[in-house]
Amino acid sequence: MASLPPRSTLQPNSSTNSEIKTAFEMESTAMINIVVQNKSDQEEDADLNMKQLIRTRDIDHHEPADDHLDGVFLTWKDLCVTVSNGKSGPKPILQSLTGYARPGELLAIMGPSGCGKSTLLDALAGRLSSNTRQTGEILINGRKQVLAYGTSAYVTQDDTLMMTLTVREAVYYSAQLQLPDSMSKSEKKERADMTIREMGLQEAMNTRIGGWGVKGISGGQKRRVSICIEILTRPKLLFLDEPTSGLDSAASYYVMSRIARLGQRDGIGRTVIASIHQPSSEVFQLFHNLCLLSSGRAVYFGRASAANEFFSSSGFPCPTLQNPSDHFLKTINTDFEEDFEEGLAGALSTEEVIQLLIKSYKSSERYQQVPKQVAEICKQAYGDLETKRSHASFLTQCLVLTRRSFVNMYRDLGYYWLRLAIYIALAIGLGTVYFNIGHSYASIQARGSLLTFIASFLTFMAIGGFPSFVEDMKIFERERLNGHYGAGAFVISNTFSAVPYLLLVSIIPGAIAYYLPGLRKGQEYFLYFVSALFACMMLVESLMMVVASIVPNYLMGIITGAGIQGLMILVGGFFRLPNDLPKPVWKYPLHEIAFHKYAYQGMFKNEFEGAVFQNNQKLDGGGSVPMIITGDEILRDTWQAEMGYSKWGDLAILLGMIACYRLLFLVIIKGTEKFKPLIKALKSRTSKQAAVLVGVNPSSTPLHEENL
Repeated sequence: MASLPPRSTLQPNSSTNSEIKTAFEMESTAMINIVVQNKSDQEEDADLNMKQLIRTRDIDHHEPADDHLDGVFLTWKDLCVTVSNGKSGPKPILQSLTGYARPGELLAIMGPSGCGKSTLLDALAGRLSSNTRQTGEILINGRKQVLAYGTSAYVTQDDTLMMTLTVREAVYYSAQLQLPDSMSKSEKKERADMTIREMGLQEAMNTRIGGWGVKGISGGQKRRVSICIEILTRPKLLFLDEPTSGLDSAASYYVMSRIARLGQRDGIGRTVIASIHQPSSEVFQLFHNLCLLSSGRAVYFGRASAANEFFSSSGFPCPTLQNPSDHFLKTINTDFEEDFEEGLAGALSTEEVIQLLIKSYKSSERYQQVPKQVAEICKQAYGDLETKRSHASFLTQCLVLTRRSFVNMYRDLGYYWLRLAIYIALAIGLGTVYFNIGHSYASIQARGSLLTFIASFLTFMAIGGFPSFVEDMKIFERERLNGHYGAGAFVISNTFSAVPYLLLVSIIPGAIAYYLPGLRKGQEYFLYFVSALFACMMLVESLMMVVASIVPNYLMGIITGAGIQGLMILVGGFFRLPNDLPKPVWKYPLHEIAFHKYAYQGMFKNEFEGAVFQNNQKLDGGGSVPMIITGDEILRDTWQAEMGYSKWGDLAILLGMIACYRLLFLVIIKGTEKFKPLIKALKSRTSKQAAVLVGVNPSSTPLHEENL
């Protein structure tokens, strides 16, 4: 930790309060004037209004404005969050926090790393994980109630966006998903373009977002794209988690100034709550209210412009010309306690400083005013909030998501195109190794090995698309949590958008691997071969979708998927014939549920049924053998295939398994959404503290209506 002011400043000192306050105000005024001078003429009036609002807003003597009574007043009282810590018992993350957020204002949650900023934001937004326990009151306009879809939005710290889309495409697709069908396409496009201009992205409209290995827009622009997507529905309650993370000071100010203006944009009094790590002095001037945390405890809650006065009156004034937020964080940061003690031997420890500040805050008039203000907000007669807001229909969502996913797959080289190139190379290798295998007795084993390799290892390569699908899952989770669309629309659109590419990947390499070795002639046989190959590839993708919903990690997911496929190949019926498999476990049930069994059997039946092969095998005893051997005999005796149904029955089973895997994927997603809040509620009921009340998310709380 950077060294604190000299030891004399660590003792209560009130004689310099007025001087420091005057210096701070002069410095702040100068900073604001510099910013205003650099603004364009179009933005000058908005900045002046914002500065005036910052200067005149007073927490201790504020009455909710009449024109904001139809907005969202969010209050929390005695909010505590604990997390299970194994045998050592629950660990407190947030401790007895009380505060509020009002329309037209920007509330900043500040503190050092690990102090609980994101946890507080997640608690208010209803995004706490199921292993946490939350107690206390969180009220919307003084009561527990459900907000309509689109009334609140959450911008995550990570910009989870499709890197292949342009800025305009990303926002426009989102507008089509979120905005109701009552709006025409032109109206939705106009809303998207207007939102892009509001966030100053008009120059980057046609630039791709970009990402790993692909040049695109800057980090600050990505952050503004994320904000654009979430404010399309004009939400009255907006949460932002570290909106300036990874940005330089200029980009941070630009992003935060745009966010601050959202509070009064279009006559809508928006309630904006943002967790922020270390803002610059210019960004700090944009905050209306400040919640300062240290180790989950409230060090200060009140007007941001009065925070410096509070620190000065507590004996820890901010040095002249120093950024106030830097001073606050240095004073309450416990991460570098040893460095501090070495630098200032005999001075107060950081924990003692924090305790002194907390004691000073609890004895101040500001601390007494916060619960009074909360109670006053709860007594107000607010306008009725929307309890039902229409959004795009299920069919519209499916069509838009299918189109967006198709475009993403087309532009992402790693999704299917690289896989297609590798498949073609493997198919050429197979075709040359097994070139023109003929119809001799030895070709029976060669055909079986070739078809097994195609049905096993060629489809095994489908796990190569797992990383791209995990990225799609991240985007889905973000959009689903904000209620953009449901899990059903995502599963359907992902399935239909992948079909053309999987057909392409099946036909081109399949034709090479089928005709070069000289497999059975006839278009109907090739058609079945391609259909079975397509079904196997889609099955592997469906299996990896299930794995991704359980293990959303690149390395662990690929290992898990490869392990499952390895077991299925082992018991599929080629490397160990079905009658030779140990019946407990391996034959029943693993052999029966492994899709390779039906892929092998279907391809074998397609190749051998009705065919005739020359039998040039010699018996050891010198006896005679039949001159020919039929394909049915080979299927029954050599491959031990089940002959009770045709090859089309095997294909039907493969297609049915695709549907089962996709349905299982949907059930897992929906089950996770349903059971997480139940687990949280069950844990909360066992708590001896106050009951947990509402949050803000469709997946964990009833703040949004359910969207299938």
